[in-house]
Amino acid sequence: MRALILLLCIVALSSCKSLTPFTQDLYADLDMSEEELKHVQFYLSKDIILYRALSASEAEVTKGKIKLKKGQKVQEIVIRQGTPGVLMFMPKEDRFAISFESENDDFLMFGPNKKLSQKYTLLGKSWEGRIGEVTYGDQVYQTSTKNALAALMVDLSKFKNTKITRKTAGGRKVSE
Repeated sequence: MRALILLLCIVALSSCKSLTPFTQDLYADLDMSEEELKHVQFYLSKDIILYRALSASEAEVTKGKIKLKKGQKVQEIVIRQGTPGVLMFMPKEDRFAISFESENDDFLMFGPNKKLSQKYTLLGKSWEGRIGEVTYGDQVYQTSTKNALAALMVDLSKFKNTKITRKTAGGRKVSE
């Protein structure tokens, strides 16, 4: 009986994804175009919670969860750790617009963080004290600075079966 339980545990653990942080070095090593990166499945390393105060008219037509916070109606959007996301576009070489929702094209921006080994982490418009501002959809939300540590992750086993053949041209000179 113990052997059967041990075998089941080994099978269960081996089927789990082994996620690796997406870093600037990994990006350089993969040498993928924007179009190729759109086919990479990204995952979120930790929860991100966005919130913003709502006016009375907005409270009726908003998405996400609405809470009362200090007497105000607040919209809260939670993106859980492990949530899959896809690249929508790259406004710059090292900036990724990642969408975690299937029903719309709302996205968050990620880029390499020098303080965190060049991991692609959440980018904000500004970070002051313990609060940051990020754009999500067409709205500006606030978030805790601890969410700035949320990074993109990838399953490297998906890349192991990919063989890249690379050739460097040596150049060609005019014959005399």
